[in-house]
Amino acid sequence: MRARVRTWQQERHRERPSAKRVLDLTLGSALLALTSPLLAAGALALAARRPPGGVLAHSPRVGLDGHVFVMCSLRTRRLRLDLLSRLPHVVRGDLSLVGPEPLAPDDGGDPRIQGGTCTPGSGTSPAARHWRQELKPGLTGLAQVRSRSGMPWDEPALLDQHYAEHHGVGLDLAILASAVHTPLREAARGLVRRGKARLSDTDHRLSGYSAAEELGSVSTD
Repeated sequence: MRARVRTWQQERHRERPSAKRVLDLTLGSALLALTSPLLAAGALALAARRPPGGVLAHSPRVGLDGHVFVMCSLRTRRLRLDLLSRLPHVVRGDLSLVGPEPLAPDDGGDPRIQGGTCTPGSGTSPAARHWRQELKPGLTGLAQVRSRSGMPWDEPALLDQHYAEHHGVGLDLAILASAVHTPLREAARGLVRRGKARLSDTDHRLSGYSAAEELGSVSTD
């Protein structure tokens, strides 16, 4: 009887969603609802152009426990619509909001497909494949938010492994905040640069000032 109770408790524990899954489901659903009009507009704009291969790009990716799924993305990178179009995978559970980069099967993410081979320098050694299969790949991740730093030790494989060793809801929230803050900061800098480019010396001159007056002042000196 005690063994049955213990087994029932273990099954209940397995069925209980983790805090990470709750975050993915709640925040992912909210983001999908907010961005649906933008995604629909992007899909219609792409459909009008009739891109080869269709509006959506389909690519196999290796997920949790080596499960291979087909990831769908809009064929555009404007406003990061390709990234946002993967939110349904987060809601379904194929992806997490934050996690390692989703690898293709031929990248060595699934040892059953690769036969245990690995690509040098790609972070897909047998040990790397082991921890990759224990985590869902992410919509974004530590490697993505640190890719712009330019530091020589910020290799994506090492950053993904660091995330796998220290992942948690707190780190996920910090990565998500950085993923949102960095594009906004770059967009703000771009607007400032454009404003400076349009600004010239004549913008500071008093009304009625003419080039002739400037030449006259130079000649009298």
